[in-house]
Amino acid sequence: MYNPPHFREDRLEILLPIMQAPRMALLACQGPDGVPSLSHLPLLTDGATVVGHLARANGQVAALRAAGRAVAVFTGAEGYVSPNSYASKAEHHRVVPTWNYEAVHAEGPVELIDDAERLRGIVARLTDHHEARSAAPWSVDDAPAPFIAGQLKGIVGVVLRVEVLTGKRKLSQNRTEADRAGVLRDAAPDLAAAMRTA
Repeated sequence: MYNPPHFREDRLEILLPIMQAPRMALLACQGPDGVPSLSHLPLLTDGATVVGHLARANGQVAALRAAGRAVAVFTGAEGYVSPNSYASKAEHHRVVPTWNYEAVHAEGPVELIDDAERLRGIVARLTDHHEARSAAPWSVDDAPAPFIAGQLKGIVGVVLRVEVLTGKRKLSQNRTEADRAGVLRDAAPDLAAAMRTA
């Protein structure tokens, strides 16, 4: 990821919430013949490890076994920035559109999990994490054990041990205060909130 110094973000207290937000992530690894292998997945992380699961039939399972390493890509707030948001447009018109965004890459070795007990633990953790906001959370224990056992046969767990964590928050830090104020005024609430912490 191209990451100029003014957009780099190393603070774990900023990166971790981006990684733990309830949205899809991207798991990428080297695929056969040099072609990247990618899957969109819900992933769970504590900052040291990233866990999730893939369908056993997903070709990325073989690619992950062969590559031994992967990158999990998480995104945060993002949005288009119009030149009309910049105060400097009225001064000199030397402005162009751009995109503000937050991204985190977690890279490291991967372990694939076939063991039913460990795999069930991953599924339960993911489920509990996402069901926590529900008034009546569903649990893996709510389904019949033989049914869950059958479902687990169709998936493979993934545990990525984070060795390199790279954060980027491109949030108009390279603009004047007047230009940033205009972007903040026009930004969606989540993007504006992110900009205030950059």
